[in-house]
Order: sequence, then structure tokens, then C-alpha cells
Amino acid sequence: MPYTNLRLREVRTDKERMEFILFPWRIYAKDPNWVPPLISERKAFFDPNKNPSFKHMDVALFLLEGEYVEGPDRSVPPRDPRYPMLRDGVIGRIAAVVNHLYNEVHEDRVGFFGFFESVNDVDVARFLLDTAEQWVRERGMRAILGPMNFSTNDECAMLIEGFDSPPVFLMPYNPPYYPALMEALGYQKAMDLWAHLLDHSQYKSMDDLPPKLLRVVRAVQKRHPEVRVRKMRKKDLRAEIDRFKQVYNKAWQKNWGFVPLTDEEIEHMAEDLVPLIDEDLAFFAEVQQPDGTWIPIAASLTLPDYNQVLIHLNGRLFPIGWLKFLWYRRKIDTARIFALGVIHEWHGRGIDALLYYETGKELFRKGYKRAEMGWTLETNDAVNRTIRFFGGRVYKKYRIYEKRFE
Repeated sequence: MPYTNLRLREVRTDKERMEFILFPWRIYAKDPNWVPPLISERKAFFDPNKNPSFKHMDVALFLLEGEYVEGPDRSVPPRDPRYPMLRDGVIGRIAAVVNHLYNEVHEDRVGFFGFFESVNDVDVARFLLDTAEQWVRERGMRAILGPMNFSTNDECAMLIEGFDSPPVFLMPYNPPYYPALMEALGYQKAMDLWAHLLDHSQYKSMDDLPPKLLRVVRAVQKRHPEVRVRKMRKKDLRAEIDRFKQVYNKAWQKNWGFVPLTDEEIEHMAEDLVPLIDEDLAFFAEVQQPDGTWIPIAASLTLPDYNQVLIHLNGRLFPIGWLKFLWYRRKIDTARIFALGVIHEWHGRGIDALLYYETGKELFRKGYKRAEMGWTLETNDAVNRTIRFFGGRVYKKYRIYEKRFE
């Protein structure tokens, strides 16, 4: 086989953790669509003292080393010149995860693998995945799912269609040969996730949208005068975070793969995202109570595609990365509808259409040319139908794989 003297190391030191973080730079060195993550952010993510998700997870990180030798080609499919075979040193990495909160919510015994990166070699990929499988089986798990980095609240799934453009902010990316490796090793589809693209460059304003769309929005507004849609208020940030958490854990609780966010995770997410949030692109739908108070029934959060900035930084903000960040931030022309949810009691009443419409108005006003909607579950017919109604089309597909042990 092309690689020999395979040696597995479990990450235990800060130096090894940095090796784990930096390994993708070797895999994607010639891929123009890869967006390097911020190294400082990745260091914080993998720090149990900073990432509260570690409180309900057991996590192990592994690095695989080896040397390349001439021999039978074990790449699947044939090699892509953008991803040359690494000659020596680290040739793969993987994380093994047991998410106790997931198993408690779903009353299951499922482990996860994540942060999978490998050269295009079946034996190397097998070694990595066998390691994760064994690790979760030793902890009583009956199956393994992935990629999950670490859960559906984080980046998850493997890109299987749509390799012709970079990912948008907080979406995963991988070489085209990864899905073939998964299938060669007996992994099967558990669920596909869809990303939809809405290109509204042909419209000058929301008034140019098809009349049918506008009629639907007006009908929903007339049918539910008790509902208002308003922008998020950063000056009331603490209360707004609580409102978002209420909606999130109610709206997504019936979704496949859902894991509720803990209070600490909400706080941590807010700390990371609030500096990046544009108040004009974050909305609540609220309904008025008999006593005059308003309670949230839906929420949406749309983020500028900061990947259009990060792709120029090579993972570092210092010493001159901040200047590049400020320069390229002005050129962002794409947004991502990061989260949009309606609590179960209000499903099917068009509240999601109101949020899409209000978001669209702001995107037009601010000069965005396109927006990615998603991800969405392929099985979520209601949401996918609404997105199509507004002109979105599926342009990238992602897959979560599984292997059962029993």
C-alpha cells in the first residue's frame, strides 16, 4: 500500500492540539475554494476550559502519521491534482465523540466522528474511522454518525455536491474524494442537508418580486394581525439571548439530530456571534398577549458571509490580518440565513414567510446580491417548499453518514 509505518497518536498536549488544528493546511494547500478557519478560534473551540460543550461530551482527538511508498494506488476515486499525496508526517486526523446530552434527548447510544481529514487513501481513512469506531464502542455505543464537529449546533456533515465554489460562513467543506472513501468503508447515508441559493440580482427591490409572493405575505399579515416582526435589539442583549434560546429549543426540538443548547452554550455562542451580527438582519416574530406583553414565536438570524473575508487571512488576524479583515468586509455581497425557526404551535401559518420577507427587504436595502438559505433537512418538506417559493434552489448538498455496530 502507498503508506507504511502507520502510527496513531491521541492528542494530549497543547503542541499536539496545534498539530491537529493546522493539519488541514496540508490537505487543502492547492484548493482555491477552501476557507482557512481562524487559528485562534479553533484553539478556543478545542479548549475544554472555554468551550462549554465539553461538559456534556467525551472527546478524543487522534493524529495519524505515516510514510508514502510506491505501491498499489489506494485512492478512491483516482487522484485529484489539487490534493497530492503527502510524503510523510501527519497524513490524517479524526475526533471521536460521545455526546451524552444527545443520547439523553434521543434515548439512544450513538457516538460521533468529526474533524475527519485524510489523504486520498482507503487504508488511511479506514485506520482513522476504525479508531473512532472502536473508541465509541468501548463506551457502549451501538452506532457512529458523522461528520459532527461536534453536533448539529456546530459545523456538521460532508459536502457531496457543489464543489465549484467556497462554502459560506460556518458551513463545512471537504475534498470531493471524501464521500467515495466513506462509501468504500461501508458507511451509509443517515441524512442529507441542503443549502439553497437565492440570487436576487435580477430584482431592483422587493417590489419587483413575483406578485404571487407578495400576495402570500400580505395574506399572512392580514390573517395574523396579532403577530409583529421586529429587529433584534443589541441594547437589550441579555433579554434577546433568552428569547432566542426559547425559540431555538422549541422550534428545532422535533428535528432529526437536534441537541438543545444549554444556557452556557447559548452564552458562548452569543459571545462569538454578537460582534458579527448586523441588527438589521436578526428578527423576532412575536405575538401579543391579553396583558399587552409580547412573547417570541419565531426567530431568524442572517449573517454576512464572513468567509469572503476569511479566505484572504490564512487563519491569522495578526499582525496584518485585521487590516485585511476591515478591507474585505466592505466587499461582502453574500449573506447566510443562519437560523430560522418557528415554534411548533405556529407551524403552517406562514410566519416563516414573514421572516424571509423582512430579511429580504434588508438584504436588498444593504446591497447584497445573493443569500444562502440553510442548511435544511432534506426531509423538511414545509421549509424547503417555502424556500423554493421565494426563489431558492438547492446548490450544495451535504451528507451525514452512519455505521451501525449491532
